[in-house]
Amino acid sequence: MTTHLTPFLPPATSRRRAVVHAGSALALLAGALAPAAQAAEVKYMLWDSNQLPAYQQCAADFAKKNPGTTIKITQAGWNDYWTAISTGFVSGTAPDVFTNHLAKYPEFAKNQQLVDLTPYIQKDKVDTQAYAAGLVDVWGRDGKQYGLPKDWDTIGFIVNLAHAKKQGVTLADLQAMTWNPKDGGSFEQLVRKLTVDAKGRNAADPAFDRKSVAVYGYQNPGHGGMMGQTEWSHFAVTNGFRFQDKPWAGRFFYDDPKLAETLDWLAGLPAKGLSAGYESTRSLGSDAMFVGGKAAMVPQGSWMITYFAGNAKFEHAWVPLPKGPNGRRATMFNGLADSIWAGSKVKDEAWKWVKYLASADCQQVVAGHGVVFPAIRGMAEKAVEAQKKKGVDASAFLAMSREQTFLAPIADNGSQVDELVKGAIESVLLGRQPASVALKDANAKVNALFR
Repeated sequence: MTTHLTPFLPPATSRRRAVVHAGSALALLAGALAPAAQAAEVKYMLWDSNQLPAYQQCAADFAKKNPGTTIKITQAGWNDYWTAISTGFVSGTAPDVFTNHLAKYPEFAKNQQLVDLTPYIQKDKVDTQAYAAGLVDVWGRDGKQYGLPKDWDTIGFIVNLAHAKKQGVTLADLQAMTWNPKDGGSFEQLVRKLTVDAKGRNAADPAFDRKSVAVYGYQNPGHGGMMGQTEWSHFAVTNGFRFQDKPWAGRFFYDDPKLAETLDWLAGLPAKGLSAGYESTRSLGSDAMFVGGKAAMVPQGSWMITYFAGNAKFEHAWVPLPKGPNGRRATMFNGLADSIWAGSKVKDEAWKWVKYLASADCQQVVAGHGVVFPAIRGMAEKAVEAQKKKGVDASAFLAMSREQTFLAPIADNGSQVDELVKGAIESVLLGRQPASVALKDANAKVNALFR
């Protein structure tokens, strides 16, 4: 029983066979020596390289319990990953099991590219109540289940604490921030203190030169598309915005004035010198800006804990998101799941692997690596403890999971919705249109998709 890890290679018909026919005598000999039952290989794909060691261990453990089944793991970066999945559906080379995302699965399910797991779950009596609230439900529709939960994530701010201390900003200050779209609240006041020009003056100083900024106090990651997971959703929801009435509802509210004023506030930060402009962010990336010391605070998800721990070579800390106008903190509560491709030739073996990935045995291993928060209740606390042993305090994410949480928008036509909202928000961040105008037009086109 073996476990394989292979680098990502685009599917190609030239790679379908590794061995050519070498003669009838050799074929007969091989047939004589072959076991009566052919071993099954389950191809599994994920995008996060930080999680590979944990799932390699899960695959090795699974192998001991399921002799005759081989798990072959392939990893690819986010963009290449979804290209490979989509191409694989068409060419017949998709992985049997793959890590799925809420922004992607509605389209896959609509096109009948995913296996309904309901019969398997019922047959094996899988306890779906073992997972954190809501994680199972978002992966089901019309009585069908398209994935079993593997982990969850929330959003927090990572702060250059070494820089903050130099500017007189304490960890307690950062943990008690408030925000509003009118003047930015205490959050914007702290951002002003964290923003420093080339001569060492912060943005609270009247002599501050906003045209020569050495360190930006805050950096918005980008447009965020239809979800705005790390970019704007947490601000907007505490301001009273909601995406839709319920999952799968075909009516969106991107034209809400509460979202418009949130985006206008974000778009106004570069003019104050508090953030880099959208074009700069698009080329540099907020994470790279943070690691390079060009941004003092950025929003990110709990899946990035390991990245910053390994790359930020200065004292830093994770802090909760600020309280908004509604008096609460809010975060998108997102969860990944493992799905089975409808074209798999080894569906029963694939199901055993999916069930194991969603089991306490595997998620205990994942918790021990401290890279993400497993989906089973109580495992997140174990992940936080594992992270503490590595010198990382990620409790801010756990704290955010106990605040106001909301789901990512889920609907058919997701890719079209995403493009329309992306275009509107980009026009706002580039200063081409006020948010109220851009969002009204985009929302009308979005809702027209569902008529």
